[in-house]
Amino acid sequence: MIVPASSDQQTQIASNIRKWILNSTHRAGSGHPTSSLSAVELMVALFFDGNFRYDIDHPQYANNDRLIFSKGHASPLFYALWCAADAVDEDDLMTYRQFDSVLEGHPTSRFAYTEAATGSLGQGLSIGAGMALAAKYLDQLPYRTYVLIGDSELAEGSQWEAIEIAAHYRLNNLIGILDVNRLGQRGETMEGYHLDVYRRRLDAFGWNTIVIPNGHDIGEVSKAYRQAAELTDRPTMIIARTVKGKGVSFLENENGWHGKTLNDEQLVEALRELGEVPDVRGQLKEPQHAEFPEFQASDPPPFHYERGDHVATRTAYGNALARLGDSRMDLVALDGEVSNSTRAEFFQEKYPERYFEMFIAEQNMVGTALGMALRGKVPFVSTFAAFLTRAFDQIRMARYSNPNLKFVGSHAGVEIGPDGPSQMGLEDLAMFRTVMDAAILYPCDAVATERCVEQLANHEGIGYLRTTRGKLPVIYDDKEQFLIGGSKTLRESDDDEVTLISAGATLHQCLAAEEELRAEGLAVRVIDLYSIQPLDLDTLRVASEETSLLITVEDHFAAGGIGEAVAAALSDQPTPIRSLAVTVRPRSGKTDELFELEGISKANIVKVVREALATQTEVKVG
Repeated sequence: MIVPASSDQQTQIASNIRKWILNSTHRAGSGHPTSSLSAVELMVALFFDGNFRYDIDHPQYANNDRLIFSKGHASPLFYALWCAADAVDEDDLMTYRQFDSVLEGHPTSRFAYTEAATGSLGQGLSIGAGMALAAKYLDQLPYRTYVLIGDSELAEGSQWEAIEIAAHYRLNNLIGILDVNRLGQRGETMEGYHLDVYRRRLDAFGWNTIVIPNGHDIGEVSKAYRQAAELTDRPTMIIARTVKGKGVSFLENENGWHGKTLNDEQLVEALRELGEVPDVRGQLKEPQHAEFPEFQASDPPPFHYERGDHVATRTAYGNALARLGDSRMDLVALDGEVSNSTRAEFFQEKYPERYFEMFIAEQNMVGTALGMALRGKVPFVSTFAAFLTRAFDQIRMARYSNPNLKFVGSHAGVEIGPDGPSQMGLEDLAMFRTVMDAAILYPCDAVATERCVEQLANHEGIGYLRTTRGKLPVIYDDKEQFLIGGSKTLRESDDDEVTLISAGATLHQCLAAEEELRAEGLAVRVIDLYSIQPLDLDTLRVASEETSLLITVEDHFAAGGIGEAVAAALSDQPTPIRSLAVTVRPRSGKTDELFELEGISKANIVKVVREALATQTEVKVG
C-alpha cells in the first residue's frame, strides 16, 4: 500500500522540483521557469498527497487519472513533476529542449506521460472535457481528469466554450486548477489578483468553485482536491492565488521574467536561496482496477443505391455512420448544432448514448473530440466545412497528440447556392492539406461516400471527409471500393488528348463536358480524384505522360486546392496543368449560376478544352 508523502516530504519535493526547473531551463538556455515555479505546490499536493491515482508503469492504463497542462509553457514543472514521481531520470531532465530529447519545449506525445500536446493556449480544458465525457458517459470509469490552467489563457473564448459544455454535461470528474499568478507575458493579466471575479464568472456558468488565497499552502490545496472529488453533479474549478517566480526572491511577482532563464550568477544565487534539501521522491496512489469496455469489430452491413438516383453526399455520410455503429462500438459523433444539415442526426437517432451535441462552439468541439480520441474512441466531428476553419488551431495542434480523429465538413463550395459566401466551405481542403499525414477524401456520389466513411473509420490518424449539400447522381455500383490514396478513371481511351481531374460536385460537370466533347470527336480522359491526400500519383503520372494537357476542376479556392496538389505532385513532369477553381468573389445564387460565374461549369470546361486543343493544333500546323 502506498502511503502519501508527509507534509515535510512534500515541502522537500517542492524544493527539489524548483531546483530542477531552474537547472533544466538554465542548461537549455530557454524556457519558462517563473511560470513553472508558481504552480509547484498545486501539483505536489495533487501528486503526492494521495489525490492522483496513476499506474506509473502503464501510462495508458484505462483507469489512470489524467493530467493536462493547458499552460503548456510550464513544461519544466511538468517534466520535473514526473521526475519527482520517479518516472524520469534527473539526467534526462537536463536534456530539456535538446534536439534528441523527448522533453520538448511544450509537451507533445513524444513524452509518454503527456496526455495531449499543449502550448497553444486555451485548449487544455476542452481536451479534459472530452476525457471526462468518455469516462462518465462511454466507459463508466471512475478516473478523474485534472487540467492546469494559466490565468492569462482564461481570456481565450475556447476556455469558456469548454466551461459551459462541462457544466451542461455535469462533468463532476473534471477538475480545473486555475493558477492565478497575476503576470502574463508582458505585464498584468486582465483580472490580476481579483479572485472573486473568476469565482463569480465560473459560478454563473454552473461550476463548483474553490478559492484558495494562498496557492502555495500544500495542505489547503490538497483539501480542495478532496472536496472536488466528493462532488457528484458538476465540475470544479480550484482558483488559487500564486506568485510567479515563487521561491526565488528576485523573481517573485516581478514583471519582465516571462520566458527568460537565469544566467550563471543568478542561478547560483537562486539555488542558494532554495537551500540544501534531501533528494526526496514521491509515489502516486494506485488506481482501482478497471478496463475499457471491450468490443469485437465486425463487418458492417451492406447498403444499396440505384445508379442514376440523386442523393446528397452529406446524406450518404449520415447513412454510413449510422450503418457502421453496430459493427464499431468505438465510434462516437459530435456535431456543432447542425446535425440536421450534416446528417449526423442519423447516428444520434440510432445511438443517442454515443452522440454528443457540442452546440455552436467549434473550437471546443474539436478539443473535446481530441480528448475522446485519446481515450480510445473514434470521433467523427461534423459541421459546415466553412465553420471548421474557426478551429484550425485545435486541428493543427491535435496532430502532435497522434489521435485517431475524423472531421466531416458539409456544405462545401459555391455548390450550396443561395446561402451565400458565409456558408461556403472554400478553404477547407487547403487547411487540411497542411495537416501532416491527414487523409482527405472528397467523394462525388453516395456510394463513394459510404466507402470513404468506412475507410476513415478504419484509418489510424486524422482524416477529413468533404460533403456537399445538393443531391448528386449516383454513378458507382454498390460493390465499388474506394481506398485512401486511390482514384477512379471514369473515361479513358488510347486517343485521349486532355485529362480532366476533379472530385465531388464538379466531377459531374467534367463527365457532362466529356460527353459533349466526345460527340465532337474529341477524346478526353476523366479522373475522379476522390483522395486528395494522399494522391494517386501513379494514375496522375500516367495521365501526364499519355495526354498533352491536364485540367483540374474544383469547387474550392485555387489556393491550396486540388489544382495546387496535382501541380506539386507532378512538378517534375513537363505536361502543362491548368486549374479551374473559384476565383471570382462568390455570391448568393443557384448552383448552376455560381458554377458559370466561377468558370467550373460544363460549358466553361468544354470551352477551355476546345481552346486548348485548337491552340495545340495551330502550334503543330505552324
